[in-house]
Amino acid sequence: MDPKMYNLLLVEDDTSLGYLLSEYLKMKGMELQWAKDPSEVIPLLEQRGFDLVILDVMMPGLDGFTLGAEIHERFPDIPFLFLTAKSMKIDVLKGFSVGAVDYLKKPIDEEELVVRIETLLARLGGQSQEEEVHSNLGRYEFDSRNQCLHFEGLEIPLTTRENELLAYLVRHQNRLCSHADILKRLWGRNDYFNRKSLNVFITRLRKILEKDPELRIENVHGQGFILRTPGTSK
Repeated sequence: MDPKMYNLLLVEDDTSLGYLLSEYLKMKGMELQWAKDPSEVIPLLEQRGFDLVILDVMMPGLDGFTLGAEIHERFPDIPFLFLTAKSMKIDVLKGFSVGAVDYLKKPIDEEELVVRIETLLARLGGQSQEEEVHSNLGRYEFDSRNQCLHFEGLEIPLTTRENELLAYLVRHQNRLCSHADILKRLWGRNDYFNRKSLNVFITRLRKILEKDPELRIENVHGQGFILRTPGTSK
């Protein structure tokens, strides 16, 4: 994975450190969103995909260990690492026990952080590369690697979540994709709120794909969705 393609979420309530890290990582060519309040994190992860979450442990209201455990449960495909002033072995072990992929102690060395990020995502990137989709989709051309669709010379950018969902539907085109399978694969959990989120993204994709009337995402009531491509029918 090209480091410039990394999409990171930094969760840090310390304004000075958060600014320093966000500017340094952006300078290295990475895309980054900075959440200063831990309450922002789950809604952000529901809205879009991230390659990695960088998570402070000591935060007001909700500690990083608790938030990390929730991320691991709800979004198991999104790795996270901890930044912390806690250096006791028991704290390090606790970090890994809730699902962290790495643990970096403060004060943070920015160059070391970049190396850790690149090493982790290079190691974890193999799975996502296997799932890349580049194919003709009706009158569209879908390029999941670059998160976009092409239509008669027009490039249509996709959000990470739109891209993931469309790639899943394309890999299973003309077959039923159950709510449960989609949610467990992309959201990490099949529940009421994630199903509501899924419906929102299906609506967005239908709007994006409406330029080709023969291309449609059918709703199978109570079961899931089928991506119908031109030349196919029920």
